[in-house]
Amino acid sequence: MARTHSISTYVSCVLLVLISSLGRPAVEASALTTTVAPGEKLCFYAWVDKPKEKVGFYFAVQSGGSFDIDWSVTDPSDKIVIEGEKERQGDFVFTAHEVGEHSFCLNNDMSSFSEKVVDFDIMIESEPRSSPPLKQTSLLEQASSLEESIYKLSGSLSNIQRTQKYFRTRENRNSATVKDTQNRIFYFNIGISLLLIGISFTQVWIVRKFFNSPGKYVRV
Repeated sequence: MARTHSISTYVSCVLLVLISSLGRPAVEASALTTTVAPGEKLCFYAWVDKPKEKVGFYFAVQSGGSFDIDWSVTDPSDKIVIEGEKERQGDFVFTAHEVGEHSFCLNNDMSSFSEKVVDFDIMIESEPRSSPPLKQTSLLEQASSLEESIYKLSGSLSNIQRTQKYFRTRENRNSATVKDTQNRIFYFNIGISLLLIGISFTQVWIVRKFFNSPGKYVRV
């Protein structure tokens, strides 16, 4: 009897998981890190299955130059959906109105020497497409409760990921600022040292020349 009860409980749990997975929105996401060379334009592509799907685009410049980059999002008709210039990071969500391949481009034309390291996410979120028929009220209530918990957990995880990326970006930028300041102090000290050495040699040369010059004596 106990074994039958455990099997029934296991089957119920499996059904709840399947129901919740079918009932929630389907999300396709890709988190990548790429390097954009000076003067280079890199584009990445994501497919939208149907109109009015939510599309998310996040990017953050981790290193290189002034930590800024040009970017744009284009729909299948080559129309620019959103774009920006010389931005360090961004987090955008828009509604796709056309089915097809959308392009997400990072453009480093502004830099002649500095390559940029960029983290970015592309997320395609669809509305629920199918839901299984539910005949048992208790199972429906449990599925709704589980689905709500999954939504809350998903939102919390997204916030944690965004916070981690934000602090990572700040850490990289602060580290780059510290290194740049250290390099400036180092080269400034070298310059001052060379200047002092040059002044010292110049003074010694002038003094030696003064004492080694032939004297002129005048008798009265």
